[in-house]
Amino acid sequence: MRVDTVVLDVDGVLVDVADSYRRAVVESVERRHGDTLARERLQAFKDAGGFNNDWELSDAVALYVLARRRGLATDVPEFTAALAADGTGLTGARAAIRDALGDDAADAVEADWDPEALRETFQALYLGAELYRDIEGGEPPFEAPGYVHDEPVIVEAATVAALTDRYPVCVLTGRPAAEADIALDRAGLDVADDRRFTMDDWAEGKPHPQALVTLAERTGADTVAFVGDTLDDVRTAVNADDADDGRAYYGVGVLTGGLSGRDGRATFADAGASAVLDGVNDLPDLLE
Repeated sequence: MRVDTVVLDVDGVLVDVADSYRRAVVESVERRHGDTLARERLQAFKDAGGFNNDWELSDAVALYVLARRRGLATDVPEFTAALAADGTGLTGARAAIRDALGDDAADAVEADWDPEALRETFQALYLGAELYRDIEGGEPPFEAPGYVHDEPVIVEAATVAALTDRYPVCVLTGRPAAEADIALDRAGLDVADDRRFTMDDWAEGKPHPQALVTLAERTGADTVAFVGDTLDDVRTAVNADDADDGRAYYGVGVLTGGLSGRDGRATFADAGASAVLDGVNDLPDLLE
């Protein structure tokens, strides 16, 4: 695979977020509603699509827990399949609950849901009190040390050097900009502002192709590899390849996020991945 530009996702590619973002999703819902899902159940939501924003993933899990109290009988695989059929992401989750329970019960579920309080809880758990004050600009709802400090770096310094020496390296992430800065600093990857897209930079989010196409334009690339750990990352590359006739885009899946093993490889392939790697540190050899 020969490319002109490399674009990297952050979570599950550069840093491991199993004990940070995903833990914050599970525990935020538990704190707000007294019930939650096991961490491994979150992957079904990710695979359904539209949940690159973990605040919205927290909202969907909360709505599912609240809907179960109101009589929703479907398990997580059935619910996420219905979610995908109704439209991806939080919109799909709300529609799936409404379809299953009817308007009155769905209205009651949403009356019990407080997305702003859930987001505050999430940020307090993830950032910890000190970073919460710095980034959110106010007092956290409670004191916490911050799961952001429990994000092992996946990418090796040699990989960063090999990629940045040979290619324009860009970043496309669902993280807010301030949280992207934290991860990039830990990973030792310096990326100029015009070569990154975060949650703060575009409204559509993955798998919409706009950001990836824009990065290709800014680097003058004819061929682009986008490396990510979710199906929406691969779908972003597939959508960009469909939308941009003048360039080729390759979606490269890595097995250091929620997908793993033989099943993970097959799932990535079914989504249109051009390659699947054990991790981002295998990328330089792929691109030789």
